[in-house]
Parts: sequence; C-alpha cells; structure tokens
Amino acid sequence: MATYVIGDVQGCYRPLLRLLEKIAYDPDKDKLWFAGDLVNRGPDSLNTLRLIKEIAHKAVLGNHDLHLLACFYGNESSIRKKDTFADILNAPDCEELMEWLRQLPLMVYSKKKKTVMTHAGVPHIWSVEKAFALSKEVSKVIKSEDAPDFFDAMYGNSPDRWCDELSGQARLRVITNYLTRMRFITAAGSLDFSAKETVDHAPEGYQPWFRFDRKNPEICQYFGHWAALEGDTGVSGILATDTGCVWGGSLSAIKVRNQVRTSCSCSELSEPQC
Repeated sequence: MATYVIGDVQGCYRPLLRLLEKIAYDPDKDKLWFAGDLVNRGPDSLNTLRLIKEIAHKAVLGNHDLHLLACFYGNESSIRKKDTFADILNAPDCEELMEWLRQLPLMVYSKKKKTVMTHAGVPHIWSVEKAFALSKEVSKVIKSEDAPDFFDAMYGNSPDRWCDELSGQARLRVITNYLTRMRFITAAGSLDFSAKETVDHAPEGYQPWFRFDRKNPEICQYFGHWAALEGDTGVSGILATDTGCVWGGSLSAIKVRNQVRTSCSCSELSEPQC
C-alpha cells in the first residue's frame, strides 16, 4: 500500500492516465492525494475532474478550482479568455461535480503521517494547527448557502497581510490567498502576488515562503502552485509537486513513505497534450 501526492493536473487528462500507469496505481491498495488546481488551462478539464472525483482519497482546492466554483456559484462573467473549463460548465453532471468540488478542503493535515497538503503552502507566521483551523473557516462558508457571497468577494489582493482582528470577507480572502496563491512573502507575513518566477527573482524585501523558519519543522509539507520551482525547494521536508505539466513540463507523483518522485513528461505521449 502506498500514498502518492500528485501535483497540479490542470485538466491534463492523458498525462494523468500515463502517470497512474507509471506508478502502477492499484485502487485496492494505493491512496491518491491531489494538491489542487485539478482543472483549467489544460485541454480536458471535464474528464480530469470526473476521474479525480472517482480516484482521489484526499484533495485540496487550488486557485483554479476556486475560480471554477466562483464562475458556477457566483457570477459567470468571471470567466476569462484563458479558462478552459467550459466543458465542465456545459456537462450534464456539472452540478454533481461542483457539489463534490466545493466539499474539498483548503488543507489536509494528517497527525499520524506528520504530513500537510495545501495548494500553495503554509506561511511561517502560522503554526500548522492555526492554519488548519483557519482553513476550516473558509471551507465552512464554501459549503454553506453563503458560498455565492464568498465567491463574489474572493478575488483581490487586499489585505495582503494577516491580522487576528480581521473579520468578514477580508478575513476569508486573506486566508484563501495564503493557502492557494502564496509564493513570495515578507518576514512579517505580507504577500506579493505579481512575482511568479524562480526563487532568484524575489521582490525586494520578500523571500519564498518556505525559506523562513517554520513553527512545525517536524511536519512534512506538500504543495503545488509554483511551476517555476520545477519540483525543487531546496528545503528538507517541504516538497513541491507542481512540475509544470500544463506548461509543457511534467506531471509528478511523490510517494509519501519515502518521498520518491515519479514524473510523466508530456513528451512521452504520442502527441503533446498540455
């Protein structure tokens, strides 16, 4: 029996099938965790989401998944030219898929495995326990009848820094941004949303979030979201799963037991898919 964490699939259905072949995935023995951004930008978001719904043992919401939910539960005018999930919105099982998707958390925390999975990471200003509690605040709203109000207010970069006194939509927005959009951060916890390149391109006063001393170094963290890292943080116990499949890179699965990575390159397929 093995548990694998799989990075940003983003609608790359055929690479996902190939990756499952390469790890010899056995649904009767193995468990699959998905680190968010299940859909969008890739060529087949619908079949990807259908498959992950059936095979995922655990999954978290990424910023692209939240964007899809916002377009469905909030305002369809939020759809962007680069979005590739119209197949989902037009599918006969769309409502069923959206209901399943919004039940997903922003964070998975296994005390037994001493493992955390989020889409973008856990900021150094929070303990794992605090981050988990805050993630539940957002998940509770997403699952509730207040979800449309949350999705309407979700977009935005302000506030860019956590404060315990925050309330309402501002509080929910900043929690969501830390867990699904974070890359570069200051020592005080302010986020930068413009820089998306490698760690050498940090804005002045900022560092990659995983370069700061974390409050729970004994807990292993898995995250996606940052394709430019090419799966390498250079920090023990913090594992990047996004290896840029949708950008022509590869799709990766990391075995939790020994942290061995298996990847499927789009070039391994007869035709590029992403």
